[in-house]
Formats: sequence, C-alpha cells, structure tokens
Amino acid sequence: MGVEGRMKCVKYLLFFFNFIFWLCGLALVVLGVLVQVALHSTVVINNVSASSAPLVLIVVGVIVFFIAFFGCCGAWKESYCMVTMFSILLGLIIITEIGKFGSVPDSVPDSCCINVTAGCGQGAMGDALKIHQTGCETVVEKLLKKNIMWVIVAALVIAFLQIMGIIFACMLMGGIRSGYEVM
Repeated sequence: MGVEGRMKCVKYLLFFFNFIFWLCGLALVVLGVLVQVALHSTVVINNVSASSAPLVLIVVGVIVFFIAFFGCCGAWKESYCMVTMFSILLGLIIITEIGKFGSVPDSVPDSCCINVTAGCGQGAMGDALKIHQTGCETVVEKLLKKNIMWVIVAALVIAFLQIMGIIFACMLMGGIRSGYEVM
C-alpha cells in the first residue's frame, strides 16, 4: 500500500526536485571531466594541485549525484531507509555549510605557487620567491562584495531548498511508516 493524499504530492515533489538535482550532479561530473580534458588534454589526473578545479567539480558532482539518488529513488520506491538516508545526508551537508573549517596558518593553495607541486603552499604565505604575490582571493572577494545581494539571495534560496528537502523527506518518512503500520 503506497502513500495517498498529501503524501502522494510530497512524494512526487521530492522525486521531481531530486531528479533535477541528480541531473545537475551528473552535469557537474561531465563538466569536471571536460574541464580536465580541456586543461590537460587527458582524463587522467597526474597532478592534483594543477587539476583542483576539475577535481572539485567532479567530487561535488558525485556527492550531489548520490544524495539526489537516495532522495529520488527513496521517494519513487517509498523506501523508508533511502528517504531516511537522504534526510541524514542533506542534514550533514547543511551542517558542513554552516561550519567554519580553519586552514593551516600562513598557507596558500598550491595553485598559488610559482612552481606548482603537492604541498608547496603550506607555510609559504610571506615567501615572495615561492608564490605569486597577486592572487585570485582579492579578485574573488571584490566580486563577491560587489554582488553581495545576489550572494545572500543564492545562499538563502539554497538553504530554503535544503530545509524543505529535509521537511518533505521527514513527512514522507512518516507517511511511509504509517502506511506500513496499517498493513
């Protein structure tokens, strides 16, 4: 016996949005591979620090892909376990986004080094011979400050969608659970 009434609407909303996120995750993986091939003419990652942008795209894409898979399949199959896993993973993502992770003091990303090697940016903040003195951080910071309203709107929309995803997943979990108890 499947869910009925309002829960059926929640089920299909959860499925629809997770299907879109699943496609976005797949698109990020493909985009990461295409960027890797465009930068290095190969899919093989020989130097992690030189391939950080495509690697981040691929990793984020895989994470989005799997989380959306749990939400999409869990909603479609009305699987209590998969919807619960989706809700937990989405909650962990929100906690990770809110948390502030500290970096190693006096360190810069390896991509800032003049000669890029693994770990070359650790402790190299003040060494003008090791790193480029004008980095992308100030440019990105200026861009974000210039468009702060759009950054805030984007962050609020993403947070709203994630919280609604958790609420809908919990509602569907309750509907699935009550459906099993009736049987």
